[in-house]
Amino acid sequence: MCGVSPLWTSEAIAAATGGVASGSFAATGVAFDSREIGVGDLFVAMPGEVTDGHRFIDGAFARGAAGAIVSQPIAHPHILVADTAVALNALGVASRQRTRARIAGVTGSVGKTGTKEALAAALCRWPDTRVHKSVKSYNNHTGVPLSLSRMPADSDFGVFEMGMNHAGELAALTRMVRPHVALVTAIAPAHIEFFASEAAIADAKAEIFQGLEPGGTAIIPFDSPHRERLMRHARDLGVTIVTFGIGDGADVRAREAMLTRNGTLITAVLPGAELCFTVGQQGDHWVSNALAVIAAVQALGADLATAGLALAELEGLAGRGARSTIRTGNGTALLIDESYNANAASMVATLAVLGRETATRRIAVLGEMRELGSESERLHAAIAEPVVSANVDFALLVGPGMAALGKALEGRVEFRHVADSAAARDLIESVIAPGDAILVKGSNGVGLSAIVDALRAN
Repeated sequence: MCGVSPLWTSEAIAAATGGVASGSFAATGVAFDSREIGVGDLFVAMPGEVTDGHRFIDGAFARGAAGAIVSQPIAHPHILVADTAVALNALGVASRQRTRARIAGVTGSVGKTGTKEALAAALCRWPDTRVHKSVKSYNNHTGVPLSLSRMPADSDFGVFEMGMNHAGELAALTRMVRPHVALVTAIAPAHIEFFASEAAIADAKAEIFQGLEPGGTAIIPFDSPHRERLMRHARDLGVTIVTFGIGDGADVRAREAMLTRNGTLITAVLPGAELCFTVGQQGDHWVSNALAVIAAVQALGADLATAGLALAELEGLAGRGARSTIRTGNGTALLIDESYNANAASMVATLAVLGRETATRRIAVLGEMRELGSESERLHAAIAEPVVSANVDFALLVGPGMAALGKALEGRVEFRHVADSAAARDLIESVIAPGDAILVKGSNGVGLSAIVDALRAN
């Protein structure tokens, strides 16, 4: 948040949730994970599949909680409600109702979090502007209302990430967020285990347009094979459509994109404007993300010039492109951390970035991609060509799903296939050498972040 302002009083929480306050208190933040509680926060004791948040109430108050939302009386300041999950939703809705902020919603199969962070940074660079954003990847049925409930009433802009892995989920989230601008980054076969086709994924992503405020704008990837499908959904709702992309015909397009030492220099053509700026990340996917951000900035009525300055300062996020120089042997190597998640599209994009690195050797630690269903073997095998094109010298493949990629790489690239991240961690330090560039990329559940942590510890 650019700037600090009061958040919730017990009276306002009770009014929003229909609960009963035990007494007066004021909260400066909201959390449902007791480990994340800070001094002055409101703790929401959520029911869980494994445990119940009410078990951690004493710990939350020991960390400085100002109050709690609970479904049973406690010996601390609280709001008593029938259902704490329903109460959190109600608090998020009330937060959205009380603000005059211009709101952006971001979804897509790849690039959601990076684009959300970049858009918030671009808006935040405008002087005296209060920008609220969803933290981490809090983009589901609990994360979105939590992010909304954390938004100060006097915010100027709000940027919210929304995700889904089943049809109908985004429709519910977007009606809660009620964005003025709804942005789809890209469509890829992520979570295709739960969908009949990639086109069905596009239909599910297009649900984000259903919550657009009157006069709102749908921002759509021009270069996507599902562009017309997305546009049809937006037209049916009567909203303004803005496309972004590299191809001729996009409303916001890159007339030129050149790699530099510090990122990518982009000359963008927009409706009624032209902007030359640098984005502090490399790769065609970041050209696309940056164009989406610029399109959203213009649609929100914010300043394009200051947005360009913010994009130049953009750094990779942990698990999503963060770069580190690590010690190995008598020298150093470059570590590119893409360990948070993976699907076919993001694998291709990040391997291309690795291929552009000047290095003694290029090493790819690749974890299996999950939630691909019957398409898993085909999509894993298809990563072979991007690996070869990136001139990878050694690939360390992690997880059973990578067997298909190993078979496709036989005789083309040196590789090892191991069962899990623990085996990969034991092996990788004996493989890398000074001058190497190492990409670590895989689905979050594979646990490759442990490899990143081990290498950084050096």
